[in-house]
Amino acid sequence: MVRQVPLLLSGTRWRVDDPGPYQLQAAIAALHARAETPDATDWQQIAALYGRLEELTGSPVVSLNKAVAVAMAWGPDAGLDAVDGLSGLDAYHLYHATRADLLRRLERAEEAAAAYRRALELATNPVERRFLEGRLESLA
Repeated sequence: MVRQVPLLLSGTRWRVDDPGPYQLQAAIAALHARAETPDATDWQQIAALYGRLEELTGSPVVSLNKAVAVAMAWGPDAGLDAVDGLSGLDAYHLYHATRADLLRRLERAEEAAAAYRRALELATNPVERRFLEGRLESLA
């Protein structure tokens, strides 16, 4: 069950009983904004909100974001299970980058390196490529 997250619009508090995708995205953004550090973020609530957004949109990218929140809330094993249960994202570099990071956190360096290489094959943004190259080099 998703806990009610009040939304603020122009200083007025709105209670949303059946939030749509934009309200859910706003609630997720609000939880991130309120947290002073990543560790202080309410990852369980964010995972729940992404779960509802996933139900509404059916978007595999939303499912990937939910898997990241699951990893932050319950650890990289749970996150990797969630990521590995996804389909339709093989051509998406951030899917492979996410897998790589979770595998790295689980100290599964060879698998992480393979996932970073796949992410690099797909990534086109030079900044993202440099980041992925640095992560791959750190595993050597």
